Amino acid sequence: MTLGRGRVTLGLYNSYDPGKFREAHRRALARAGGLAKAFGMNLALFGFPFPDGAAQPVELAEWVAGTTSIGEGGAYFVELAREGRFLNFPYPSKGFPPQLGEPILATSKPDPSKDIAVNEVVAMVSSGRSVLVLFGLGPHGMPKAPASIPRLNMDVTGGGYSLETCTALGAVAALLSERQ
Repeated sequence: MTLGRGRVTLGLYNSYDPGKFREAHRRALARAGGLAKAFGMNLALFGFPFPDGAAQPVELAEWVAGTTSIGEGGAYFVELAREGRFLNFPYPSKGFPPQLGEPILATSKPDPSKDIAVNEVVAMVSSGRSVLVLFGLGPHGMPKAPASIPRLNMDVTGGGYSLETCTALGAVAALLSERQ
């Protein structure tokens, strides 16, 4: 019996001001939504300060799309939400939602005891396991407390190179794509 392919979810953790939605949030969401749509992945957000009145994923995506030119004016992000592939969560207190798969922190400085190579993550997904690849969105990446939650850490470059968040998102999306 052959298992189906696991699901990949790109997870963005808000490391900016938890009370104010910034331009950096908007741009990252439009880019991440386009990447998730293009590469057959889901997108999950953690701790994003959306405005009152926009609560459902499609409403949130439409609100972001209405103010950006990225990703065909946010259209890819809206399509992702309409397909049920965009989720929004509060900050996790004890763990990330298990339905999203095995949490894996994307970092240029993996903990040696948690380090997993990109090809091992590809093998996990190919064998039917779902993964949540987490990125800290902010000037200092993921804060220590939530960064300690995942059992696995992945350096997408394999060489400890620090990449800007959206660059790292693109590399991970391409490397873990179902097109492989």
